[in-house]
Amino acid sequence: MFEVSVDYSFAAGHALRGYKGKCENVHGHNYRVRVTLAGENLDASGLLVDFADLRAAIQDVAQRLDHRYLNDLAPFDSLNPSAENLAKYFFDEIQGRIGNRGVRVEEVTVWETELTSATYRPNAR
Repeated sequence: MFEVSVDYSFAAGHALRGYKGKCENVHGHNYRVRVTLAGENLDASGLLVDFADLRAAIQDVAQRLDHRYLNDLAPFDSLNPSAENLAKYFFDEIQGRIGNRGVRVEEVTVWETELTSATYRPNAR
């Protein structure tokens, strides 16, 4: 199996609902997102997927969130905008954009800081 990963950064604010601590208050992060795609076969050029195409898909999703207050945006207006939920959101959005070309989203990691991250990986396929 082959894997390809692209990182992308954006900034956004949020507040964790029901959290007992300072993160319940409005604050922001310079998020970093890593999307990893996987597949068995390479194309005629020897690529699983073009890095530029994956970067464009991530950017398309991130631009909706960049420099915004996440709690005001669906689905985070009802879903807590945690790093875990952001990772699942990017997973679902990117999977929907790549379709069924023999490539799938393997996992998504979202960093809130250089030292803290959350990863979403679906159950065994």
